[in-house]
Formats: sequence, structure tokens, C-alpha cells
Amino acid sequence: MKPSSALLIALVAFVGQANASSTDAWKALDKTVVDSCIKASQLKSVKPLGKAGFDDSVGYEAMMLEGRYPQPHMKNQPGTELCLYNRHSKKATVTEWNTLTPTPKK
Repeated sequence: MKPSSALLIALVAFVGQANASSTDAWKALDKTVVDSCIKASQLKSVKPLGKAGFDDSVGYEAMMLEGRYPQPHMKNQPGTELCLYNRHSKKATVTEWNTLTPTPKK
């Protein structure tokens, strides 16, 4: 193999690794999403249930949250919310998540 070919292969491998996210970067993103979603939640004693990340063309992380409704008329009932975290704006938005109902048949 020519030295120039070996150098080119090594450079491509290095650049590819430089663009990959580190484990620490993923952990930091996960912490940011959890913290932001919990802060945006309307529930009390809220905790994350699970997270799904979308690719960069979408730019969102989705997280399910569970907790208890704080309003007196809700009598501390359990509740679930869906949080969407926008990686670009770094903003979390939550909405109440009700149990899925079957789609009506046509």
C-alpha cells in the first residue's frame, strides 16, 4: 500500500470518529432531557418512564412521564404526560397523555 493511501485511510477514520458523539455527550443530553421535562411537567412526584430519540432531521427527544395530578378536584389521581424536547431550541413541552383508544373501524 502506498504511504499516501494509508494516510488517506487513517485521516478518513479519524474524521469519522471525530464527528461521532461521545458517551459523555449522550449522557449529558439524557440528563438535560430528563431535567427539562420534569421541570415542564404539571404533575407532582413526576418521574420519567422512558425516552425515544428522533434523528437530526426531526430534532426531538420524546419522554413519557408519570406522576400525580396536583389539583384538588383530581384527588391525587395518577397521570401520564408526553414531553417533547427540542434539541435545537433546548425547550421542553408537555401534554397530557391519555390511554390510547382503538381507532374506529371504517
